[in-house]
Amino acid sequence: MDEIAYTVYILKCNDNTLYTGYTNDLEQRLKMHESGKGAKYTRGRGPFQVLFVEKYPSKEKAMQREYEIKQLTRKGKFQLIRDQLKEVMQHADTKEL
Repeated sequence: MDEIAYTVYILKCNDNTLYTGYTNDLEQRLKMHESGKGAKYTRGRGPFQVLFVEKYPSKEKAMQREYEIKQLTRKGKFQLIRDQLKEVMQHADTKEL
């Protein structure tokens, strides 16, 4: 039996604010945000840019991580985003060798 992967994500809203959420279908969730049927916070704040994505095997772990991220300051969230980008870039560099 395949487990559904849950995604924790951070969006940058059009007004330059950040929104953190979790879902089991990121593409569908983004469509909901864009159409104004997503979270109350994101209504009227689109378009959105996905800045951060992490995958988790269970809803509980994703919800726990979402909570942890929501406790961070704006500066802390941007540091998390930078750290992930740096890790992705380092991984990409080693694949080219």
